[in-house]
Amino acid sequence: MRNRPIPGSSGRVRAMSLFGDPVLHGPCDDVTDFGPSLARLVEDMFATMYAANGVGLAANQIGVPLKVFVYDCPDDDEIRHLGHVVNPVLVEADGITVRGPEGCLSLPGLEAGTPRFDHAVVEGRSMTGEPVRITGTGWFARCLQHECDHIEGRVYTDRLTGLRRARALRAVRRAPWGRTAPA
Repeated sequence: MRNRPIPGSSGRVRAMSLFGDPVLHGPCDDVTDFGPSLARLVEDMFATMYAANGVGLAANQIGVPLKVFVYDCPDDDEIRHLGHVVNPVLVEADGITVRGPEGCLSLPGLEAGTPRFDHAVVEGRSMTGEPVRITGTGWFARCLQHECDHIEGRVYTDRLTGLRRARALRAVRRAPWGRTAPA
């Protein structure tokens, strides 16, 4: 699925941090400045996400260790959800657990069946500091949980166990971009 850019967006595409980069494997910092630099970061994140054909992107994926993520993701009913969250907190993740295909822009070309709840609620702030609450089901719930994991310093392979985890880490080592990444 290819996403549509935000009309009027003037963000610049930034380099993607790849698996093994320390910025992806440690918790991010709270955002305290809700000024123009945060608005530019959010624009850049949307531009980078669209350039990579993603449905979500956390700031640490472009090397910025701040608690921010953007999304343009459908739910299972093909309803489009578009937005961003600053200082997000996953306040609910429940319902049935679904093991579904999951990939990541920081692990390009790879995916694995990853367990996630089919319902999630995230609370945080907008880039102007206003409170936001986002509820997702299905694919969008998976996206919200995935991006919240990123801001805590986790990638989806951290949720895998046993043979699935071993296969995913072997694929990372074999990927052209992963040959120098620790697994």
